[in-house]
Amino acid sequence: MESGAGKHWTEEEVKALLSVWSEKNIRKQLHGTLRNKGIFIYIAKRLQELGVCRDWKQCRAKYKNLKYEYRTVKYAHNSGDVTKTMKFFHDLDAILRYEPVTQLAAEENGRCSATETQLNTSPTTDSTQEMPGDTGEEDSVSNMSEDLQVADIKKVSDSDDVTVNTTPENRAALHITKETAMTKIPEDEGDIANSTPAALEATQIKKETIDIDDDSISTTSEDRSCTPVAKRMVGTDNHIPLEEAQNHFKVITVNDTGAGKHWSDNEVRALINIWSDEKIQQMLEGATRNKEIFEEIARRLMKRGIDRDWKQCRTKYKNLKYEYRALQKENEHLGNPRRKMRFYDEVDSILRRQPLGPSSWGCESSSLLSVGDVTANTGSLSIKRKTWNDEVSPVPLKKSASENTILHFQKLLTERVHTVTEGKKLLLERLCKQEDMQDLNRTQLYADPSAIQQVPAPAPAAVAMAPAASDLKLGKKVNEGKTKEVYELPDMPGCVLMQSKDQITAGNAARKDRMEGKAAISNTTTSCVFQLLQEAGIKTAFVRKQSDTAFIAAHCEMIPIEWVCRRIATGSFLKRNPGVKEGYKFYPPKIEMFYKDDANNDPQWSEEQLIEAKFCFAGLTIGQTEVDIMARSTQAIFEILEKSWQPQNCTLVDLKIEFGVNILTKEIVLADVIDNDSWRLWPSGDRSQQKDKQSYRDLKEVTPEALQMVKRNFEWVAERVELLLKTKSQGRVVVLMGSPSDLSHCEKIKKACATFGIPCELRVTSAHKGPDETLRIKAEYEGDGIPTVFVAVAGRSNGLGPVMSGNTAYPVVNCPPLSADWGTQDVWSSLRLPSGLGCPTTLSPEGAAQFAAQIFGLNNHLVWAKLRSNMLNTWISLKQADKKLRECTL
Repeated sequence: MESGAGKHWTEEEVKALLSVWSEKNIRKQLHGTLRNKGIFIYIAKRLQELGVCRDWKQCRAKYKNLKYEYRTVKYAHNSGDVTKTMKFFHDLDAILRYEPVTQLAAEENGRCSATETQLNTSPTTDSTQEMPGDTGEEDSVSNMSEDLQVADIKKVSDSDDVTVNTTPENRAALHITKETAMTKIPEDEGDIANSTPAALEATQIKKETIDIDDDSISTTSEDRSCTPVAKRMVGTDNHIPLEEAQNHFKVITVNDTGAGKHWSDNEVRALINIWSDEKIQQMLEGATRNKEIFEEIARRLMKRGIDRDWKQCRTKYKNLKYEYRALQKENEHLGNPRRKMRFYDEVDSILRRQPLGPSSWGCESSSLLSVGDVTANTGSLSIKRKTWNDEVSPVPLKKSASENTILHFQKLLTERVHTVTEGKKLLLERLCKQEDMQDLNRTQLYADPSAIQQVPAPAPAAVAMAPAASDLKLGKKVNEGKTKEVYELPDMPGCVLMQSKDQITAGNAARKDRMEGKAAISNTTTSCVFQLLQEAGIKTAFVRKQSDTAFIAAHCEMIPIEWVCRRIATGSFLKRNPGVKEGYKFYPPKIEMFYKDDANNDPQWSEEQLIEAKFCFAGLTIGQTEVDIMARSTQAIFEILEKSWQPQNCTLVDLKIEFGVNILTKEIVLADVIDNDSWRLWPSGDRSQQKDKQSYRDLKEVTPEALQMVKRNFEWVAERVELLLKTKSQGRVVVLMGSPSDLSHCEKIKKACATFGIPCELRVTSAHKGPDETLRIKAEYEGDGIPTVFVAVAGRSNGLGPVMSGNTAYPVVNCPPLSADWGTQDVWSSLRLPSGLGCPTTLSPEGAAQFAAQIFGLNNHLVWAKLRSNMLNTWISLKQADKKLRECTL
């Protein structure tokens, strides 16, 4: 019964396939699996054991053909035609009898046949010839199991007649459970023509697919989508229990192509600015082949100095849309508005051009109508296939629609499209008015220098810029400094708006000049720095960036002390300490404090002066504990920023920060701003290349040319500071457990790794029972070049850690799950090792994750920042606990 790859399937081969297919576990895995390559690889392996040599693609193609033929015959039988038959019908009926049967479209039969023919004529299983709809790599989303396939919207009819039939079989095929928000989609494309309106709605819920690098059909409904909470996360084979799905927030995005560089904030802003153009939106709306559109977007980006090809633009566009929609869905279902994404407000402004009803994101309550190739007479707006509208249709779709019903349906659709178009125009006009100021700032940021000079400057009286966030209701002005204004936010109690000015000063405003664009540059720098510190775990007043020139912060009562941390002696320190040469380095960094008093040139204070001042802000008295917390925090913040600038080959010389007391939480937080006025930065450690405000202080005469030089320095810093949020360093933790019974222990390690932002994988292998498999797994992770730390989790006699340590140059740490009965004896197998092995042991799962983080932190400033922040927060919690204990005792 041996057969070659290039032959047609014989009767014996088909019987062998059916015998494997009929097994309960195979049917269970095929039913509802999105990515089924692994299943068909297993089926092919089973067939080889039976003497049938077929690869997984051939098995899958034959599986689909058999299902198609069976459904065709079954549908004919249900319609009263018992003359139609096929081979193996009764065998297939025994397997598929409980699945809903619908008639499939004729073109699908052609595709299936062509697929099988192509595969059967391929010379080997490793052929590079691709299946229709397949990427040639792993099985793609377009080749998922039909049992839970999300079908594309196909053309309903080439004529003016639209017939929508409802059958009992189709009603059985569609099952929407409101409690779980799960949607089961009709299995095949032909079902669309035989579905209920609810089935049409379900069919519209498309899965975001992996981007295929050609001029492919757009995989998203361009301006609207309904993203269901799925039982299975798209793009993985990992099952997620339904009860966990509601608490599981994972944005599935499309991998960047081309140059492989991350998109900077400036690049994303430029893309969003182009996307917001009405013409671009109309071109994107309903487009099915959009290569030319993204080529136009790439050309516009190139004019702004951003080199991205059309594939990268399309990928980023899809990522932004999908992140936005996933976030919207998560927040609506869970009622958790704390989840955030970058550029949420900008994307929200674009995608909400028309009013959305309260159930627009709810899949079970909105009836979606899908029409293929229908063009409405509404000016420039064309509704093509894969489009839909949000309103509930009052026209019931009957089993046999008459011509009058069809005409009425088309007229109604035309009216709705017109209404939607008018609504879009009105909302777009309003959004354009709101973003006039932002457009000006974007022009300044992205245009060439000549374009910047052509922007008309505001009147001299308008030095203090009006708040750009016109959508926020501003309260009274709380405070105004040399470079910023602070406004209350009545709609956000406990928060304020920090509005930057286009002004640069030196010497306590003895020198003061207007520098066009400085507000946006300073705001970008501050937002990135505070985001970096917040993600590391430092408590700050920063809430979010509101506009190009303003951010929202927690309302704090400011402590009038400037804290300065120095690594290198320079500037005023040399004047106050004669005899110390410039360049002297402080280990640890030197901490100084200065009382904010412009009249006395901000005199230097000691800790004793600050304590004796007995300041009280927001009900918190500043005593020894508070002074110690601010001093220790200043050093930690400086070290985090110093470490973050090192990958940019830039030396952080010193830093000036301020703290405040949050009026709501009554705790000390980092407040005010950290921009290019707040530090000294020397690229390559060379003072002559300084990029900070010192370049402005050193000017003998302020001329327009000199100010342009200073502005270029500030822009250089603003561009580089965005890179602080990223790292080129890779790393992962691989936890090897000797038995599945150790899973709960390993999950703790994985959870702790996540707090440091380190990917973690769990594997099961036994060095005693399967040493060859253990070494194979080790070689698998050594081969891809990603730095890896192995954690060995094995109780009783631990052979896993020592075997791994003796056979790899990667770090290995033991983390045995000790039991109460034999723990004291079992631990010795992890502690007493043969000579030549370096395999440390930690009993705490969190300790194992921290050990890995300390290794990766040597080359990854983001991981190092989290470690440094953890040290600070632990120290602060002990300090505050000691204070409370002393207060109770006294």
